[in-house]
Amino acid sequence: MRSIVCKMLFPLLLLWQLPAFAATVLVFGDSLSAGYGLAPGQGWAALLARDLAPRHQVVNASVSGETSAGGLARLPDALVRHRPDVLVLELGANDGLRGLPMAEMRRNLQQMIDMAQARKAKVLLVGMALPPNYGPRYGAEFRGVYDDLARRNRLAYVPLLVDGFAGDLSAFQPDGLHPRAEKQATMMRTVKAKLPVK
Repeated sequence: MRSIVCKMLFPLLLLWQLPAFAATVLVFGDSLSAGYGLAPGQGWAALLARDLAPRHQVVNASVSGETSAGGLARLPDALVRHRPDVLVLELGANDGLRGLPMAEMRRNLQQMIDMAQARKAKVLLVGMALPPNYGPRYGAEFRGVYDDLARRNRLAYVPLLVDGFAGDLSAFQPDGLHPRAEKQATMMRTVKAKLPVK
């Protein structure tokens, strides 16, 4: 009898030992969040995971080179697989760099917001800016997409991931697009300040 009780209790003890996260945060972005050009563990998403542990879990499902269309195709599976409480949506920079239509980018981002909210996940929208050589009109239109989506959907919002050093070329890798390792902590704090978790 005693051995039977032990066998019944053992699986329960294993479950009890598993970490119980207050929230799962899914970072869903492009190379800026994937840690392009950095050593493993140096990117802002990895720093956020360490900062929020052990209370919260951070899953980084970012892919370098991802467009909003690519993200839209991947998101349904990611939402089912990770069941996030919070979606950190950092996409669109590659749309802008490739000169893709802003209306398409807006639709893709809106659909991702809708998908996440339909699954009861809170959304933190993270925006970016384009290099000056894209022209003030296109650059303003690009930034406006994020501003409008955040306002219309009443989202937690980081207008600029590289806030505080966007105009400092020495803060970026030689390509002029991806921040250096020493700026990743700044980006992490920028995102964490608006993250809807306690």
